[in-house]
Amino acid sequence: MTGNGSVTLAEAMAVTRRFGDFTAVQGVNLRVERGEVVGLLGANGAGKTTLIRMLLGLMATSEGEVRLFGEPPSRRTRGRLGYLPQGLGLYDDLTPAENMAFSLAAFGRKPGGQAAQAQPFDNELVGSLPLGTQRRVAFNQALSHSPDLLVLDEPTSGVDPLGRARLWETIAEAADGGAGVLVTTHYMEEAGECERLVIMADGVVVAEGTATQIVGSRQVVVVEAASWSAAFAALEQAGLEVALAGRGLRVPGADPAAVRRALGDLPATVRLAPATLEERFFELTRDAHATGSSQ
Repeated sequence: MTGNGSVTLAEAMAVTRRFGDFTAVQGVNLRVERGEVVGLLGANGAGKTTLIRMLLGLMATSEGEVRLFGEPPSRRTRGRLGYLPQGLGLYDDLTPAENMAFSLAAFGRKPGGQAAQAQPFDNELVGSLPLGTQRRVAFNQALSHSPDLLVLDEPTSGVDPLGRARLWETIAEAADGGAGVLVTTHYMEEAGECERLVIMADGVVVAEGTATQIVGSRQVVVVEAASWSAAFAALEQAGLEVALAGRGLRVPGADPAAVRRALGDLPATVRLAPATLEERFFELTRDAHATGSSQ
């Protein structure tokens, strides 16, 4: 690793991006420090990828400022980062080994270490490989030049659970070695692997902090009924969001009294329990949509 360890690796300061009359990102602040893993969470269309592209200097901001390693993004600063886009950035008509050699040459590096280790699929064309294998290839390529900053856009999408666990082990190893990591994911269980989370909805940041801080003291209504299917149907008919958990039901963002009324005469127990991060994420996203539609 190179560079001044005291400098923030990546920083977005009140950045906004408009496409005509549509605002994809509005007034977002974000930073990544050396040795930390920052999770950027949000549903499709939340603005995550647009924010990342601005942060890397691949897209201009409409307002605000971005910095990589303490200065505006440039060819030189981008040489210190490893980027894994959603589209993987691989050439389908080249083999993994050829893709790796091309990437290393672009960064002025020679094959060595992990990059030089032969893989059973090295002589297959990338376009013929399963998506999970392609993601492994792209991930290894992003790490191949020992970057100071890793930016990973949905790196585990389409990867089996064991493969996802291994990728997260490698992410943790990179952070332990001093690299900063910014990673987007749709998997709420992966958020626990991040030191800090930034949640976006409709182009704005709606929460930031550790998973525990974001959930806070939020609670969710839990229903235990003699017939969970009848209870599910009654709650759904009342317009309540309901999810099956084991043989019980969880109703995030609802009032216990409203749940009890919706159940009518059905024999059931209604109580409150601590919310999960996924339920808090749903609540934050729902509230952001409601606020946006009312403006």
